[in-house]
Amino acid sequence: MSLGAARVVATLLEGYAVAGLIFAALFLPRGIVRVDPLVGHSPLTVRLLLAPGVVALWPAMALLWRRAVARPVPAAGEGRP
Repeated sequence: MSLGAARVVATLLEGYAVAGLIFAALFLPRGIVRVDPLVGHSPLTVRLLLAPGVVALWPAMALLWRRAVARPVPAAGEGRP
């Protein structure tokens, strides 16, 4: 692989990581409760443990969040549907 191609690949990976960080900053405080309502009652450390996975898999998490927005959020004691 040439140096120019390696730079392009590195730039693409950096962009993916930055997009993942931005998405995680938006998703973890609010969006994750839409995907899994039980996370809303968990401590902050659980969300911090989920952060690396959300950054790495942000396109899949965005899809889950988008699908979950259409569903109503269950009230606190109802659990999962």
